[in-house]
Amino acid sequence: MRDILSDLVAEQQFLDQSLQRIPSKIWDTVTSNSPWTVRDTIAHLADFEDLGADAIAGGDGVKEWQNASDLEEMRKRAVKKGRDMRFQDVIEWWRGARARVVEPLSHMNGDDRVEWIAGDMSARTFATFRLMETWMHGLDIYSTLRLEVEDTPRIRHVCWLGWKTLPYALKQAGEHYEPVRIEVIGPGYAKWVYGPADSDQLIKGSASDWARLAVQRIAPEDSRLKVIGDYAEKAIRHAQAFL
Repeated sequence: MRDILSDLVAEQQFLDQSLQRIPSKIWDTVTSNSPWTVRDTIAHLADFEDLGADAIAGGDGVKEWQNASDLEEMRKRAVKKGRDMRFQDVIEWWRGARARVVEPLSHMNGDDRVEWIAGDMSARTFATFRLMETWMHGLDIYSTLRLEVEDTPRIRHVCWLGWKTLPYALKQAGEHYEPVRIEVIGPGYAKWVYGPADSDQLIKGSASDWARLAVQRIAPEDSRLKVIGDYAEKAIRHAQAFL
């Protein structure tokens, strides 16, 4: 757990430090993830950290999400709460909530289970989801601030999660899934490979493109990925690393 938690905290701190440098008026600027503003985005992150802390503690909050007929309406509650707060209080909300997730996770084994919206998952995968969501929404904010942010080796976690969630994503899209192999090159020419070696379904190329595709921040036609096989084609059209 140490490596994923270290990277999770680093990703959160990088976004936090970026927010500290922006003028107050920017907090209500609409991001590339319209109609959310910077304030809305951090409120959403804070709300999900609150939910995550409750889930780790064995609370019932996640059951409300599991039983909800409209998840978007559930997300809007956090956005509304954030809009009624000072931006300084929104960021403190996020800081406190994320600390209440990381601290108990640091005492867990990677294979301990955490109940979440789409079902239970390992503590390690849960931490990876928190990193992915921080990174994903960080992209929205950095583009709004016109900040040039280079990818770090932490992107490997998003790449892995994009592959790991392919069966779920294809099922949500009403498509059949067959194993897909992912071969991507990350910062420093690191090579990350996921999936069976004997699969004839292949997605190959930039880790940057695959990670952004997996969180739906670029369209398949805008990526430079090489795709071989019908199921690999379906995978790049429907990849969705988030719930």
